[in-house]
Amino acid sequence: MQELYYLCPMNALKACIFDLDGVIVDTAHFHFLAWKRLTDELDIPFTTEDNEHLKGVSRVDSLHFLLRLAGKTLTPEAFEDALKRKNEWFLAHISTMTPADALAGIPAFLAELKSTGMRIALGSASKNARLILERIQLTHYFEVLIDGNQIEKAKPAPDVFLKGAEGLQLACHDCLVFEDGIAGIEAAHHAQMKAIGIGRQDVLHMADYVMPDFQGFTVGKLQDIWREMH
Repeated sequence: MQELYYLCPMNALKACIFDLDGVIVDTAHFHFLAWKRLTDELDIPFTTEDNEHLKGVSRVDSLHFLLRLAGKTLTPEAFEDALKRKNEWFLAHISTMTPADALAGIPAFLAELKSTGMRIALGSASKNARLILERIQLTHYFEVLIDGNQIEKAKPAPDVFLKGAEGLQLACHDCLVFEDGIAGIEAAHHAQMKAIGIGRQDVLHMADYVMPDFQGFTVGKLQDIWREMH
């Protein structure tokens, strides 16, 4: 399937694939609080800068990263227990979320995308993606929802975006990714997709275009950016 995508001629933009955390909703702080609680218990130094490296990365790979930072190891049982506790703390935070927690500009942009017939998918490493979308009442915008429960290799592997394109039955080069993490930008490029970074230019310099947020962003502006990319 993947090889066939690259044989097709370049077409107009047909679909947008969105990461979740930091793009549609800001759960990064909730992740940070949960990881900070765990790392404090494990006596592992952990900063907001370290947290940047976990954006778009699976829970398992994130814990491996943190253990490597401190040169520590855990037994398989302790490792699984740590993952479970981190997720329980994170779920406690997101259980309080409401539609007001959607990032500024996102509901209006998704609504405009939908009205133009643009295909929309989610490509997130989060295993709680569906729950979060339900909490902020945006699930209905997404035709395809690929999350951490459906992939074996997390970002920067391209699997989540390849599956998104496959679910939409579109060529990868017809899809554009919105991402806030370095690993996610790399994953999009590995999938032969263009990527718009949401956040800081100095962090997301590998993206094909970077903008701070979706406030005032329109489909017209998106189409202008797409043409400039090609």
